[in-house]
Amino acid sequence: MEDLEIVDVPAEMGVPGVDDIQPKPVIGMEFDSESSTYDFYNFYGGSMGFSIRRNNAAKSKSAEITFRTFVCSKEGHRKHDKRDYQTKNPRAKTKTDCDALMAIKLIRQIGKYRVTDFVDIHNHPLVPSDLARMLPSRRKISASQCVQIDLAHDSGIPLRSSYELIGKEAGGMDCLGYLKVDQKNYLRTRRQNMLAFGESGSILKYFQDQALQNPSFFHAVQLDCEERITNIFWAHPKMIIDYAQFGDVVTFDTTFKLNGENRPFAVFIRFNNHREVIVFRAALMYDETADSFIRLFETFLEAMSNKHPRTIVADQDAAMAKAVSCVMPNVYHRLCTWHMMQNAMKSMNSIFRGPGRVREVLGKFLVEYEEEEFVMAWNAMLDEYNLRGMKRTQLSVSFNSDLKDYLRSDHNLVQFFTHFERLLDEKRYKEREAEYAISYKLPKIKVSVKMLIEAGKVYTKTIFEEFQEEYVDALQLFITDHRDGNVSCSCRLFEMRGVLVHSVRVPGHKIH
Repeated sequence: MEDLEIVDVPAEMGVPGVDDIQPKPVIGMEFDSESSTYDFYNFYGGSMGFSIRRNNAAKSKSAEITFRTFVCSKEGHRKHDKRDYQTKNPRAKTKTDCDALMAIKLIRQIGKYRVTDFVDIHNHPLVPSDLARMLPSRRKISASQCVQIDLAHDSGIPLRSSYELIGKEAGGMDCLGYLKVDQKNYLRTRRQNMLAFGESGSILKYFQDQALQNPSFFHAVQLDCEERITNIFWAHPKMIIDYAQFGDVVTFDTTFKLNGENRPFAVFIRFNNHREVIVFRAALMYDETADSFIRLFETFLEAMSNKHPRTIVADQDAAMAKAVSCVMPNVYHRLCTWHMMQNAMKSMNSIFRGPGRVREVLGKFLVEYEEEEFVMAWNAMLDEYNLRGMKRTQLSVSFNSDLKDYLRSDHNLVQFFTHFERLLDEKRYKEREAEYAISYKLPKIKVSVKMLIEAGKVYTKTIFEEFQEEYVDALQLFITDHRDGNVSCSCRLFEMRGVLVHSVRVPGHKIH
């Protein structure tokens, strides 16, 4: 495969046209440099319909080129490989032992290169002039096009779409100067260069760059007994600020897996005051043992100035539960209903796949039943589905869906960090949009009552809309506990989502 040249010329210069008149090489012609000689012969080859490449060279002790041969790209032949017969789809032959060439020699007295040999006979058909732009030596990606390709790739734009976009900006595919396969090869080389220091070295370099940009960036790595990186922890300054404001309840999730090694990607997440998902902390883990979770929770508290959450919502995992009780013994550990439902599906797969409404029935237990109703309905379900012997958590489902939009399980670690940053940027932008909506737009109040008017002044748009909807529809009665004077409501929206709804009607209704 021919190497594609990356050139530092403006993209608008394009590739020299195939219709340009190119003089034929003549023995005795002189050039100022080896590169200018290559350009001349390359332009000539393009106008004639063949591609060229550099071949033999001689250099002085100072590494100066004293002799060079440029040949047709079809010079030579493919070496025989005894495994060829096993190849199902062999590649087409591109070598024909073509003898066409141009040789130059450095004339030291005048400091120029002189053409000493020229053969213009080819043993293969030449490419028509309208297709000459596809010849390997004529294809070039300019430095500005490299920037465009990088930006498109880092923004998650598929290769085909970005190639078409850049082509339209250039005036059409024929004006682009390279093919889609060249762009694909460029991105492959870029990925290889990103891992030039190996995955571990590239990760450390990424963290160093982040710390240089913002000294408040927190990161930590855990090494095994052979000093290989196992667990990786990090937190951006914005994550730390968000945790200080909204970190009373934290959801901890390890559902997403990375790479063929199935490494867990762990996140501490929560809804903010706009009901947008925010990330407090992220980690790439080697395994899901109690020791790994303990180290993870310790570094989490270290990054957050040892501020403990009041409640942590996590999976039904013994190792995770042990780590929570060890590192944060005074924190309430609550089970994630999404994980509960997933575990139920695994344990009762035949029941879930069979006839009936077991999924719907299980979901009702999480939000719809009072204590007495729960016991009766639970026993009825056990009998109905012969099971003797929860609604999904919106937060976990929402964030995992976002991860799948931005991340792929086959991403290497450097790609993972790049695309995870895209996800964080998108979350931060949505938060700024919500803040703008508050400052610019007034809430639409359905019923002109003082409580809604005052709530509209202090609640964010999303929370106010939920509050208003519940207030207008608040026809249920509440229950007052006369032992301590607390007011609660069977809807449990305040406990679940932090929204005061039916309980605000305390002055109007009382049950003794």
